[in-house]
Amino acid sequence: MEMNDAITALTALGHAKRLAIFRLLVAAGPAGRMAGDIGQALDLPGATLSFHLKELLHAGMITAQPQGRFICYRAEFTAINGLIGYLTENCCTDDPATAASCPPASACC
Repeated sequence: MEMNDAITALTALGHAKRLAIFRLLVAAGPAGRMAGDIGQALDLPGATLSFHLKELLHAGMITAQPQGRFICYRAEFTAINGLIGYLTENCCTDDPATAASCPPASACC
């Protein structure tokens, strides 16, 4: 992951409603959730939900799959794992005493 991609992802996740949406989709796993279900679960009006989903889509943190007249949203686990890897890639490198025992970043999902 490049620095600009990490900044875009962190900016998208740096809003309380978008973080709540993302966490809800992570909990849903690969099955994802329909837009209406997300709005209902988080008590978000349609226009507000749409705005936040667009921001998460733009950042690559979620995907959208049309299913007839509805859209199913899913967390993009590859992207979040890439972000975690980017944030932790230099873990303990400045401390030789712990560098050898520092666990490498691993995929969370």
